[in-house]
Amino acid sequence: MKNGAKEKPILISGKKRSLPFSKGMLAGSIMATGLAPAKSYRIAQQIEDALRENGAYQIAIPDLDEMVTELLSRTYGDGYAANYRHWRKLGKLDKPVIILVGGTTGVGKSTIAAELAHRLGIVRISSTDSIREVMRMQFSKELMPALYGSSFTAWKLLRFPVPKSSDPVIVGFTEQCELVTIGVEAIIERAINEGVNMVVEGAHLLPGFIKPEYRERAFIVELVVAVNDEEQHRTHFYIREMEGAKERPSDKYVANFENIRKIQSYVKKLAKEHNVPVFGSYNLDQTIAKILRYALDAIFGDKKSGN
Repeated sequence: MKNGAKEKPILISGKKRSLPFSKGMLAGSIMATGLAPAKSYRIAQQIEDALRENGAYQIAIPDLDEMVTELLSRTYGDGYAANYRHWRKLGKLDKPVIILVGGTTGVGKSTIAAELAHRLGIVRISSTDSIREVMRMQFSKELMPALYGSSFTAWKLLRFPVPKSSDPVIVGFTEQCELVTIGVEAIIERAINEGVNMVVEGAHLLPGFIKPEYRERAFIVELVVAVNDEEQHRTHFYIREMEGAKERPSDKYVANFENIRKIQSYVKKLAKEHNVPVFGSYNLDQTIAKILRYALDAIFGDKKSGN
């Protein structure tokens, strides 16, 4: 490598203009494949080194994409290369992508949804808790009492007796989900009409609730996040409080832990009935990688189940 070569900028040429090569931006793109951040930055570094070594200070976008996919395939396998190709096509789809991340309280849905949106370049993200808060402002407690409890305490606000054959926790939860679904469908409808990709996360996203018509107008990706190990699930609440989530103190959740676990079992049962994959939330990088692979396959190819 010649002296001063490192300082010379590399330009990426598109149809209308050229932009400076950014190793950080390229690494971010590569992370959409599910590859861990450190490995993605390593690939981006190798790409930059190869360009400078060959004196290629201007490269067309298709050629850069080909370099990335070839290196991904050679280093980490064809699966990551295919994911990269799929990700590059996301902005060219004729329908918006709507990713729905369901699961009970404390399984890491918010973190996973935010990371998914970031890696896929999706800027619109919503939570069903936010939707429920907005609906509370529109409807009084007397009119819609189910909105005024948590997903695991909504049963306390039931107006009518529950049959002995039914579990009041599940009845209260599903009644709240039915109401929140009205708001969820409204934001999905808006995203479809605007042609905008979106990620929605929340406990109220019951598997199978999506209207068939939405699947004709958008790429709908449904999935559930779960923590099967009880102690690890319980630990999530303490960790969240230690990280500064003071608005959600752990005592409230631990006191209702049995009901939270009961809701998870119910949601997982629905997921099985409606062929919605369930992903274990234990290691963030591994979980994100599996979900990204599933989402891209669901949009572009064969659907695969989680584990």
